[in-house]
Amino acid sequence: MNKRALLASVGVLTMFVGFAGAAQADEVSDGLARAQENIAKYTSKPEFVAPGDAFDAKTCAAGKKMMSIPNNSGNPFLKGIIDRMKTAGAEVGLEVREWENQGQPSQWVQGIELATREQYDIIDLISGIDPATVAPQLQAASDAGVKVMTSHFYDPSFEQHPVVSSSLTIGFGEIGTILADWSTVATEGNANVALVISTDVPPTIPLVENFKKQLAENCPNCKIVTEINVGVTEWGTKIQPAVQTAVQANPDINVVIPIYDSMSQFVVPALRLAGKTGQVKVATFNGTPFVLDYIAQGLVDMDIGESLDWIAYATIDGHLRDACDLPTPTALNVPFYIFDKNNIAEAGTPAQFDTGYGDAYKSGFRKLWGLE
Repeated sequence: MNKRALLASVGVLTMFVGFAGAAQADEVSDGLARAQENIAKYTSKPEFVAPGDAFDAKTCAAGKKMMSIPNNSGNPFLKGIIDRMKTAGAEVGLEVREWENQGQPSQWVQGIELATREQYDIIDLISGIDPATVAPQLQAASDAGVKVMTSHFYDPSFEQHPVVSSSLTIGFGEIGTILADWSTVATEGNANVALVISTDVPPTIPLVENFKKQLAENCPNCKIVTEINVGVTEWGTKIQPAVQTAVQANPDINVVIPIYDSMSQFVVPALRLAGKTGQVKVATFNGTPFVLDYIAQGLVDMDIGESLDWIAYATIDGHLRDACDLPTPTALNVPFYIFDKNNIAEAGTPAQFDTGYGDAYKSGFRKLWGLE
C-alpha cells in the first residue's frame, strides 16, 4: 500500500471511530435525558384520584370485621399501615384487628384459622404473604364465608391466586424503574450498583426485573456489580456483613440499592464500617420515617415514599367495596413521591409517616364514603 492509500485508510478509520464515539455519547446523553424525565414525575405533590363511585361506607361497614395479617409485625412500615387502617376503619364502623406475628407461616395460619372461627368478614393479607403459602387455610376461610383479599402485595403483572376475592396492587415494577433511573442520573450515567434484595418476597421479582431492564435501556455504562439476596427473617444478621464485604471487595461500587427501606438500618452501618459513608450513594423505597431521617443526616440519598395513611384509607375503601359486592379497584392508586436532600424538610423533624404528601386524600375518601 502506498503512502497516499495508507493515509486515506487511516482517515476513514478515524472517521468511523469518531462516528462510533459520537453515537456512544448520544446514547448516554439520551438515556440520561429519559431517566431525568421519568424521575421528574415523582417530585410533584401527589394528587388524589377517586378509585370509584361514592357509596354509603357506614352502611356497608356496619357489623363487619377485618383481620389484617402482615408478613412480619416487626416491619414498622406494615405496622404503621395497619395502625392507620384501624383509625380509618373506625370512621365508618369497620373493626380492624392485626394478627401480630414474627414472619413464620405457622403464625399466619393461626391468624387465618382464628379469623375463620370468629367469623370475620375479611382477611387482609398485607404486603408479603403469598396466598399460595397458606392456600388450604385460606380456602377453608373462604368456604366459611370469609372474603380473602390482598393489599400492597401483588404487582399488576401478577396473576391473583384463585382463593383471593380481590387485590389492591402496587406497581413494584414501577418502583424498579424509578430506582434505576435515579441511579443513572445520580451518577451521570456511571452507576456501579450493589443491589440488596429479598426474593422470598414475591413482589421483589418484578421490581428487580424492571430495575435491570431500565438500567440497561437508559444507562449503557451502568452495571450491577453484585446482588445480595437476604431473606426477610435474616436481614438483621446478614445484610450488614454482606454489604460491607461487597463494597470493600469492589471499590468501584458507587450506589447501594436496598430495595425495601427497612434494610437501610443495616446498610448504613455497613458503609460506615467500610469507610464508605458519603462516598457510596444509597437509594431505596417505602418512606419509613427513620430512613427519611437518614436522608436529613446525609446517610441515605433518596427514598421513594408513599403515605401510609393514604394506603390505609385506600385499603379500607377497596376492601369495603368488595365486601359489599361493589365494583372494586384493582390497584391501591397511592402515588409515589421522591424524598431527597432538596425536600426532606417537608417530612418533618423528626420525619413522620404521613408528612409531606399533602392531605387531599382524606377529604377525597370522606366525600366518597358519604362522611362529608
